[in-house]
Amino acid sequence: MKKYMIGLDIGTTAVKAVLFDVKGSYIDKETGNYPLHTPDAETAEQDPDEILEKTFEAVRLLVARNGCGDDVEFISFSSAMHSMILLDGDGGRLTDCIIWADSRSQGYADRLNEENGLDIYRRTGTPIHPMNPFVKLFYFKNEAPELYAGIGRVVGIKEYILERLTGEYAVDRSIASSMGMMNLETSDWDQEVLEMLGLSADQLPELVDTTAIYKMNEDSAAGINISPETKLVIGASDGVLANLGVNAIREGDIAITIGTSGAIRTVIDAPKTDEKMRTFCYHLTPSHYVIGGPVNNGGVILRWIRDELCQQEIGEADSCGKDPYEIMTEAAKDVPAGSNGLIFHPYLAGERAPLWDSKAVGSFYGLTLSHERKHMIRAAMEGVVYNLYSVYLALREQMNEVNSIKASGGFARSEIWKQLMADVFGEKLSVPKTYESSAFGACILGLYAIGEMDDLSEVDRFVGEDDAYTPDEHKYMKYQDVMSVYIEIGRSLEQFYGRMHELRE
Repeated sequence: MKKYMIGLDIGTTAVKAVLFDVKGSYIDKETGNYPLHTPDAETAEQDPDEILEKTFEAVRLLVARNGCGDDVEFISFSSAMHSMILLDGDGGRLTDCIIWADSRSQGYADRLNEENGLDIYRRTGTPIHPMNPFVKLFYFKNEAPELYAGIGRVVGIKEYILERLTGEYAVDRSIASSMGMMNLETSDWDQEVLEMLGLSADQLPELVDTTAIYKMNEDSAAGINISPETKLVIGASDGVLANLGVNAIREGDIAITIGTSGAIRTVIDAPKTDEKMRTFCYHLTPSHYVIGGPVNNGGVILRWIRDELCQQEIGEADSCGKDPYEIMTEAAKDVPAGSNGLIFHPYLAGERAPLWDSKAVGSFYGLTLSHERKHMIRAAMEGVVYNLYSVYLALREQMNEVNSIKASGGFARSEIWKQLMADVFGEKLSVPKTYESSAFGACILGLYAIGEMDDLSEVDRFVGEDDAYTPDEHKYMKYQDVMSVYIEIGRSLEQFYGRMHELRE
């Protein structure tokens, strides 16, 4: 076996090529950033060829810097979910890459939910929402029939890149189950969904397990300066791989990720859906399924607070060589739990779980003349965690027990964030000393795919010790009081989201 493995994580705003040795030790990473095009409030697209170029460049630079082009055993993929690219019969692009945040299909999501959305969700595990490629296709079928008639194939960004590397169109069952088009019981394309869309299985990539291994074509291997003998493991979605990467793979283990967006997930051994359609159910392997909920509003909330409200903190950070977020969170640290009665509903980008409403909007409630900017920063941080906690409550209903809560993502660099999450959840929070959990999870899955692991539970021997955060009982009780108000106010506001949406048009 060669010395190294690469986890290739294709995210919403960046691709990360992460190099590990085959014992799981982090070596190095290379990041390539690309823009998101949002010409209006509902459209969210990217140039797939730009992402392809940045992906190839990231691998090329990583292996060149480490001199390991001939020593990589495999590259294993992780990818953001719900992306969609429509291709013609010759493989040419009919659209850009339409990502999960695109909400043009909201009206059709409403229509489907009123008709038979719950039945479709029970079969596919993906809530009916504009993020869902099935709903996006339903939108195009009705709103752009001429373009729709020219579809030769429907792919996501990972399938687009994999085809350039191998010449084959294939999609792993983890990504496919997040498309809202795969039947979880049969692990095949759902025939009723295909009939609704007027598509055939031939217009979709071949369905394969997340452990499928491919061979690179020589031109592509040369383009990234890596041996053509290097295996390509198709991998899975970033969400389910984050669970694997932080060793939250056993029953009762919960993984929470907060990056730009966020999610909370747990692994079960058979498909399960929620009667209220609050959570998803996605495939990882034939004996591992992941249930949970994604939120749109994670770190993006603090970025908005920074850009719109914290010019003073930005200036202070520039003058003393610190990160503005460090200045902001230090200010928030001095504010008592509950932000002196200020509550923030963090729906600045609509919301997926637990609302599944792209028209949802954010709000501060409880503002008085006594509140300062530091209270607003603290309330925003608390609001993000409250929202995740409300998803946790829905997930908890589907679990027998909770054994551990493990957190990862950009927020895990902040001590204040991590202690805040422990205090709101009222549970011990563990933060594994693992670099890039989704990319690492992809590599663990790669080791399993090539036979170096007999069972995914062997991830124990690769994941380092955890940092632990114990809840403050007094703060937990305070947050329980605040949560009851947060939830009740949120329910009262839901009736106005549609009307506020109309006022913005």
